[in-house]
Amino acid sequence: MMLAIAAMMAAIAPMESHVPANSADAILESVDHLVYGAPDLDAGVERIEHLLGVRAMPGGQHPGGGTRNALLALGPATYLEIIGPDPDQPRPPAPRTFGIDDLTGPRLVAWAAKSSSLDQLVQDAKRNGIALGAVSSGNRRTPAGVLLAWRYTSPRVVLADGLVPFFIDWGTTTHPARDAASGARLLDLRAEHPDPAGVRSMLKKLGLDLPVAPGATPALVATIDSPRGPVELR
Repeated sequence: MMLAIAAMMAAIAPMESHVPANSADAILESVDHLVYGAPDLDAGVERIEHLLGVRAMPGGQHPGGGTRNALLALGPATYLEIIGPDPDQPRPPAPRTFGIDDLTGPRLVAWAAKSSSLDQLVQDAKRNGIALGAVSSGNRRTPAGVLLAWRYTSPRVVLADGLVPFFIDWGTTTHPARDAASGARLLDLRAEHPDPAGVRSMLKKLGLDLPVAPGATPALVATIDSPRGPVELR
């Protein structure tokens, strides 16, 4: 009898090793940062502090882009970027990223996914009919004067109303989450869209399992643990 049970367990064990990881955990591991756009950065920072009970710390300017940001860590290598117009820069010739010029209030406008092989990612996506745009480089200085540099696919390429992320690689730069304000943690990320199946198909081709539910209006929805408890941020 014992031998029969042992044989049964041995047969079951290999099957268990192929059970897929929890989809929520998988998508959270892919998230580099969430982008919370605001027509006024200070008002956006105040709004997040009111909701979460944590104040984001100043990040820095995006030279030539006409924007600046403030950061709040959501994990060891994940953060919330609050971004808005920079009054100390002239209005850029092109519209600011993430539709900031057209915002009437703060909201989650985009998200960035981690990647360490951007060029290959772009080529693979193109073969699957998804144009992520060119890979380019960006940089900014922190208020402490530290230069942060990264490579990324263009955040100006908006796919599925911003539910498909742009991709970023920080290379040897210290990840911004390490020096950002702490006290919050990303628990979940999901989306809503009038065409959920179409968006899910596009995301799956990029290796992302972001849950997408039917919704009248496209939206990113993040659940964040905070000193004020779990908060749903849109």
